[in-house]
Parts: sequence; structure tokens; C-alpha cells
Amino acid sequence: MITLLEAFHWSQLLQPQFYIEHGGLWLLLLVVFAETGLFAGFFLPGDSLLFVAGIYCAPLAAEIYASNNQWINLLILFILISTAGILGNYVGYIFGNKVGPAMFDWKENLFFKKKYLVQAEAFYAKHGGRAIVIARFIPIIRTFGPIVAGIVKMDKSKFMYFNIIGCLAWVGSMLCAGYFLQSWILTRFNFDLKNHLEVIVLGIVGITTLPIIINLISHRTKNA
Repeated sequence: MITLLEAFHWSQLLQPQFYIEHGGLWLLLLVVFAETGLFAGFFLPGDSLLFVAGIYCAPLAAEIYASNNQWINLLILFILISTAGILGNYVGYIFGNKVGPAMFDWKENLFFKKKYLVQAEAFYAKHGGRAIVIARFIPIIRTFGPIVAGIVKMDKSKFMYFNIIGCLAWVGSMLCAGYFLQSWILTRFNFDLKNHLEVIVLGIVGITTLPIIINLISHRTKNA
């Protein structure tokens, strides 16, 4: 009999369904916290994980409270995931506030790339407080944004305001997109998105990373 450990491959860490199938709600919350609060979590799935969580809304919410009401299930996930995201960003902010400046001298490794920190700093300088909200929807920037906010000593109350607004918008939009798209397509076309998650995840990753790609191309063009 093959155990989970024997069957595991590192690439599964990039697949949102892996966390849901093998860890359920609690692992999902841990991933959201780590991806938004720990610089080593930049490689974890964010948008795609919440989208897939919306598709698996009922079984995930049932780990807390079993209900046949879709709104109760969505509300349970919305509250818990938002809390994890808000706390994660706050931890990132505190980390950046305390040791952030020294990070520019850290040696790069598998979990830390200085270029990501530099990109997040430039993004923050361009958009100001709004960067905390916008960053929620952009991979990598989402992880390093709050750290940079701590580094530049952004007012804590101002940070928390944008932190909460951004997190609620991010979690709400991703969860509802996954849940209602699944419901509509299943009802209208009898097509279950759960059987085609790989394609959906690739699409979400492509859309969310597009701003980064455009920015890199634009930056190289200007410097050419």
C-alpha cells in the first residue's frame, strides 16, 4: 500500500486541490496565512486555492458546521479565510517593521529571492497605501507587500485599514467566483469543474501573473 508520503511529489505543493483533499479547511487556512504573512510562502497557491475552495465550499464548511444553506457555507469560509489572510499580512508587516531592512543583505536561497523584495518595494512606492489592496490579487507581491509596508514604517492603523479592505475583497471575490461559476456551469451544462481543475488553475495563474509579466517587459523595454 502506497502511503501519502511515498506518493508525494514537490510539484503537488503548487496544486490547490492537494491541500483541500489532504488537509481540508485547516491546511487551507494555514496556507493562506503563510502565503500572505511569511516570505517563504510566495510559491504557495493563493488565488487558485481560494477559487477551488469556492468549488468545494460545502465539504470545507462542513468541517465547522454542516449546513445545506449555500450562504451559510460561504459565510463560514469567508470569515475564517479572511481572518487568516488579515493575520498573515499583519505578521508580515511586523516582521518587516522589525527586521525588514536587514533582508536586503540576506543571502538568496530557495525560499528567499531579493528581486521579489525589490519588486514589491517598487510596486509599493508607485501605488502607496493602495498597494496593500492591489497586492492581494498579485502573486509574489501579495507575500512581500506587507513586509515592505513594515520596512517603510507605514502607519499601523493605515496599514490595517487597507489590509482588511484588501483581504475581504480578495477572499470574497475568489470564493464567490469559484462557487457560483461551478454552480452555474453544473446546472446549465451538467459540466463539473472538479474534473478539470488543472486547466482552471492554469488559467487563473496565467491571468494573475499577467501584470507581473507586462511590468517586466515594460521595464526591459525602457532600459533597452
